[in-house]
Amino acid sequence: MADWVSVVEQIEPLEGIALDADLVARMKRRSGEHPGGMHFYTPSFKAYSTSEITGCGKSAWPAVSVTGGACALQCDHCRAKILEPMIPARTPEELAQVVAGEIARGAKGMLLTGGSNHRNEVEYGPFFPVVRRIKDAHPEFRIAVHTGLVDADIARRMEDAGIDCAMMDVIGAQDTISQVYHLKRGVDDFEHSLACLTATSMKVVPHIVAGLHYGRMLGEWNALEIVARHRPDALVLVVVMPFYAPAARPFATPDAREVGRFFLDARGRLPGLPLLLGCARPAGAVKAGIDAYAVMAGLNGIAHPADGVVELAARLGRDVRISPACCSIAIGDEVLALERDAGLSVDVKQFVERERAARAASRGLAGIRIVTRAACRA
Repeated sequence: MADWVSVVEQIEPLEGIALDADLVARMKRRSGEHPGGMHFYTPSFKAYSTSEITGCGKSAWPAVSVTGGACALQCDHCRAKILEPMIPARTPEELAQVVAGEIARGAKGMLLTGGSNHRNEVEYGPFFPVVRRIKDAHPEFRIAVHTGLVDADIARRMEDAGIDCAMMDVIGAQDTISQVYHLKRGVDDFEHSLACLTATSMKVVPHIVAGLHYGRMLGEWNALEIVARHRPDALVLVVVMPFYAPAARPFATPDAREVGRFFLDARGRLPGLPLLLGCARPAGAVKAGIDAYAVMAGLNGIAHPADGVVELAARLGRDVRISPACCSIAIGDEVLALERDAGLSVDVKQFVERERAARAASRGLAGIRIVTRAACRA
């Protein structure tokens, strides 16, 4: 196969992105260790489109916050702003009403989250009976929860309530916990929470945020070791997007090459685990570089791929799997974790025809294997 940097240079939307040739060569040498498909998807609660992928407009997976926009921690990268556009359900009665309305409008599941108290705990306790009633009445309705830190009792109560998927950030550096999160807890508390969750029957999908320490990579590799010790169902990797960081504590933009090296290390450390690149990452050329590295490092899925990245995966011989997100069993970034055959909304035939018409035969897509999920097109 041709040099991978040269392959990238042949894809018009990726022209001009700066790639580390040595890192790309390492990724190519190790590509045979982790064969498999490449799954592109777009969370349906966000508006999204590129020249290759059209987002699904139906909000099949609403995000609901049990605290509205309130959060005690006010972490430097978020400051609770991420909660503001979510549907508030501050009481069990409100949650029951919200879910009934969303199901009536065709929702397939929901992301349940909320702001933390000063110990990074989301106080879900009063809501568990309502969640149990929802699952009893609508067993097909999927519920994923951002857990915060938990103990064994809370993890079991989540399981008993019928929650399908538990998600939590794993932080591997004490300085990040103390300085970015303003939290008086330790790295061991994050590992203990992950251990408690993986001891249940729930799907468990931790997240590692690259560049969480003000744009620097600090505890990510330790977080990776924590995940490796507990073997969850999938791992989501995201890159910090500090839109709301205070001026006094600014974040740098993470270096795409260092993020790419982390992707390669994660793939090598967790060879059999689905690795997903979530939708959070910087925009523009940095995003294009990060996404290209994700494909070449052997990640299994990418949310909101940059223009040209679908073609890159196809040109590198990956089986590109595509299906409508609004017809799948999906929740936010955890498509592959909950349902391996779920996916996103892509018109593959139109994409291939457009690319073939736009490029000379020598640069066409002949021979690229693209696998669709016909059952999800309805």
